[in-house]
Amino acid sequence: MSFRTDCETMSSTPAASPALDPARPVAVVTGASSGIGKETARKLLARGWQVIGVGRDPQRSAAAAAELGPELTMLRGDFTLMAEVRRVADEIRSRTERLDVLINNAGGVRDRRIVTAEGTEATFAANHLAPFLLTRELWPLLTATAAARPAGTVRVLAVSSTAHRSSRGLDWDDVQSLGIEHPTVAYCRVKLANILFTRELGRRGAAEGVVAQVMHPGVVASNFATHGDATMQAHMAAADTVSPDEPAETLTWLAADPEGGHTPGRYFHRRAEETPSEIARDDTAAARLWVESETLLAALGFEPAVR
Repeated sequence: MSFRTDCETMSSTPAASPALDPARPVAVVTGASSGIGKETARKLLARGWQVIGVGRDPQRSAAAAAELGPELTMLRGDFTLMAEVRRVADEIRSRTERLDVLINNAGGVRDRRIVTAEGTEATFAANHLAPFLLTRELWPLLTATAAARPAGTVRVLAVSSTAHRSSRGLDWDDVQSLGIEHPTVAYCRVKLANILFTRELGRRGAAEGVVAQVMHPGVVASNFATHGDATMQAHMAAADTVSPDEPAETLTWLAADPEGGHTPGRYFHRRAEETPSEIARDDTAAARLWVESETLLAALGFEPAVR
């Protein structure tokens, strides 16, 4: 498989050599400093896995590391910036020679359109472009692990949302939604992008033994809407919510149990497969999003590394 178009840290210095035990499974969980990500990390650690977590907030990251213990390696990075994503990927590679599961959980919603220092739209950058780039950067590690492990055990998991059903599709003239003023529209589009990316990743990854799946967590009692607008915060305050433990259970199941290891590109909720919207099942759009994402990263100066 090719990832080309045809297809602040807890320690500022990466480790000189892999620090994790190569005989035990390793998961990377983004957004691991709180909410779903932290609970997923907790459950994987309880299964005997080694976990590399990524968090944005320094205090929450430090608190999660202290709470979950030394088996959690916590890194920090702002995933609205692709330079941070690449740096975090370098740190991950410096700490482990295997990667069994990558869980692209980090994301969120904003109260307005925000353009990052790199010129990207922040919701699109954090929710889609960052996981796309992180997956690309870690792909050699994933495929090397897959070659040495039983079929179906190496996986990439994404967290989408039922909000994707409110999207009428991606605007190929403005795939980042830079021209959209209402933040909810941009969020719904990017949650659609999560599913489309997973479908295309599943198709491309099959030959190299990496399985991709996507799930939606439901309305979760977490800090998800902290940066959302008044409407979003009111919706979250009034909604019947579930504990982060519930979606974390589904993510852990997808990461470690047999069901998540076959028939890639599926969409899950509460440990059951569901059917996403018709637009989310458009494989032509999935393939085009891949090309558009690579083109955008190249324009930002993030060409695929030669390994």
